[in-house]
Amino acid sequence: MSFSGKTIILGVTGSIAAYKAADIASRLTQGGANVFAVMTAEAAKIIGPITLQTLTRNPVSVDLWDEGKGWQPGHIELADKADLLLIAPATANILGCFAHGLAPDLLTSIYLATPAPVMIAPAMNGKMLCHPATQANIAKLREYGAHFIEPQENGMLACGYEGAGKLATVDDIVARVEAFFADK
Repeated sequence: MSFSGKTIILGVTGSIAAYKAADIASRLTQGGANVFAVMTAEAAKIIGPITLQTLTRNPVSVDLWDEGKGWQPGHIELADKADLLLIAPATANILGCFAHGLAPDLLTSIYLATPAPVMIAPAMNGKMLCHPATQANIAKLREYGAHFIEPQENGMLACGYEGAGKLATVDDIVARVEAFFADK
């Protein structure tokens, strides 16, 4: 796997699967990608930013109002340098924000500002995933050109239910990113 010369923004949201972002970040970085993690405030309650900072060797961004010192807003700078915006895991909330053009935080602002392709790996309770609103948001994001890495069809979810909604495996996510760049 070679991601040499590629800049990937790894968006991490408040799913319990956020802990898997550490492995995703590590694998992409080991493959040569320049990874910048952007976390929602909810994700930062599940996995500490210092973990992703250490694994990516780049600063981790969490707060829209705590941006860099340069003249250009940090979210615009990150949005412009991305070759891919990868959201893993993606909650129902973030899917709704993306689908409806809402930008209440740093990650959603980057999503709206980036010209880069977007790849989304949802992870949530199966009932939430199957809800008509979530399905409509996914359909709308597909229309906008987002690429989806489907959640596992069966698995034990953190909420105690078994079924759909579990984040795709790290191997599957990394392989999809690799295939995406191979097709370019």
